[in-house]
Amino acid sequence: MTEETIPLDKLARIYVKMRTAIQDLDKQVETIKAQQQEVKNAMKDQMMALGTKSARTEFGTISLKEKTRFYTQDWDSFKKFVIEHDAVDLLEKRIAQSNMQTFLEENPELHPPGLSSTSEFDISVTKPR
Repeated sequence: MTEETIPLDKLARIYVKMRTAIQDLDKQVETIKAQQQEVKNAMKDQMMALGTKSARTEFGTISLKEKTRFYTQDWDSFKKFVIEHDAVDLLEKRIAQSNMQTFLEENPELHPPGLSSTSEFDISVTKPR
């Protein structure tokens, strides 16, 4: 049994149709999420007006929770603070991908302990000109 090779132009056409379908679905999801946010805001406003943190309904319990986010206006001072107080755990465990790539290119003799990497090929299809 031989496997049929599909011509690249046909594969590209199929790929573009799929990408367009995904974009259309993404627009629908964005619309629904915006509507959902409006409903969420209405629930929050009512909960705040009632002065309550939770409300039971036939469809589920609504909970009002306070979420605090932290950020800095001065990264240089914040980095010095982290180093001075040995508070590396204040940072999220994630490597800045392009910065690491640049660092390794500029410092080929240095390799941070425990660093691993994976590489893969990817395809992109651009519109014809």
